[in-house]
Amino acid sequence: MTINSYRAFATATLLASATALTSLSAFAGNKNGLDARANEFQMTRPAALSEGCATKAKGFVRITPVGEAERMEIFVQGMPANSEVEVFTIQVPEFPFGMSWYVGDIKTNAKGKGYASFVSRFNEETFVVAPGEAIATLSHDADAATNPATAPVHTYHVGIWFDSPEDAISLGCPGIQTPFNGDHTAGIQVLNTGRFPDTAGPLLD
Repeated sequence: MTINSYRAFATATLLASATALTSLSAFAGNKNGLDARANEFQMTRPAALSEGCATKAKGFVRITPVGEAERMEIFVQGMPANSEVEVFTIQVPEFPFGMSWYVGDIKTNAKGKGYASFVSRFNEETFVVAPGEAIATLSHDADAATNPATAPVHTYHVGIWFDSPEDAISLGCPGIQTPFNGDHTAGIQVLNTGRFPDTAGPLLD
C-alpha cells in the first residue's frame, strides 16, 4: 500500500468513526465513543470565529497507547483545499492559549479533508517546564532571546491553525497573521477543543 493509499484509507476510516462517535456518544453519553481503549473526541470551531468563517470546519481525534508514548490521529474536513493546517497542544483552547507546543502539520486534499498521525506524549503527562531562564536560538527575527522560567504547565487541549492568512481568507475568515506555524506566519485558529473546560482538556483523560 502506498503512502497516498494509506492516507486515503485512514481518512475514510476516521471519517466513519467520527460519524459513528457522534451518534453513539449522543445515545450512550460515552465521550470515548467506539473504542474503550482509545481517547476519542471531536474538535469544533472556536467560539470567537465569526458566523461566516470556516462554517464546515470539523475535526475528530483518536489517541491510543503506543509502547511508552501515544499515537494521536487527527481527521479534519472543511479546510482549505490542497494546503495544510498546523496542530498544537495548548494550555487553554481559546485566546490567549497559554503555553503551546507545535505538534505537526495535516495536509489537505482537493476536498479540504486531511489526516495525520503523530507519536509523542499525549496524556496526563503532557507538559512544559523551564526550571530557569536560558539563552535561546534565534531562528527567526521575532523569536525570544531567552525563555521565561516556569513550573510545570500542562497542555491538555488541542488547537489547529490555518497555515496562512490567505488560507483563512479563502474560507471567509479574517486574514490575521499569528505565530502558529514553522516560520511564524500562520493564520488564525480554525479548530480547538473548547467543548472541554479550560482546566480539563481532553488529553487529561
